[in-house]
Amino acid sequence: MAVLEVTNLGISFGGLRAVDGFNVKIEEGQLYGLIGPNGAGKTTVFNLLTGVYKPTDGKILLCGKDITGKTTAEINREGIARTFQNIRLFKGLTVLDNVKTALMNKYKYSTLEGILRLPKYRKVEKAMNERAMELLKIFELDGQADYLASNLPYGKQRKLEIARAMATEPKLLLLDEPAAGMNPNETEELMNTIRFVRDTFNLTILLIEHDMKLVSGICEEIYVLNFGRELAKGETSEVLKNPEVITAYLGE
Repeated sequence: MAVLEVTNLGISFGGLRAVDGFNVKIEEGQLYGLIGPNGAGKTTVFNLLTGVYKPTDGKILLCGKDITGKTTAEINREGIARTFQNIRLFKGLTVLDNVKTALMNKYKYSTLEGILRLPKYRKVEKAMNERAMELLKIFELDGQADYLASNLPYGKQRKLEIARAMATEPKLLLLDEPAAGMNPNETEELMNTIRFVRDTFNLTILLIEHDMKLVSGICEEIYVLNFGRELAKGETSEVLKNPEVITAYLGE
């Protein structure tokens, strides 16, 4: 069974057809890329998949379950997590607390138990701290657990955002331009991190990216959007040689 299967997904804003007839099927453990020139509709697709926008038409299946039209929180609980092009960390919280915010769906105590510091509160907080530190160690951020997120270097902020997403135990991870703003060394480290996450967690990943070196280096298949419609799809090396894809990026 495919982890993600999308059929004829579309959305209109007034008279503008932002995404039209988007179809994609991603099997478990696959690392799939979504590319296209600026304004092609890539982030709109992510917003549809995560409930930020409600589709005008089409269907979204996650592991065979219809999640079309569900809220962002519901979709996250079903198993889709994402990161953003512009890093969205809680900059005023510590690295540890950023990860703990993503554990709240799975580790719970009442407001009263928290105020009075009752035994359940202490037990749950201990379990959350341990799980958060496990994830930070995987991403080699455990040594900065007490740092404010805003004080991390840019590349480590990206890692922290991925670690926080992983705390929700997703079946599908969506990465929106993870290499944006990175230098070549940071991009190379990010490529290794994405491969590591996929292999370690047996995770399925769909990413948007403009850095073709990253796309060709880690994506097994890619889907190309242009003006909200499919331009090409298939094996990465073949699609990147497609004359229509080259024209869409570079012009005539």
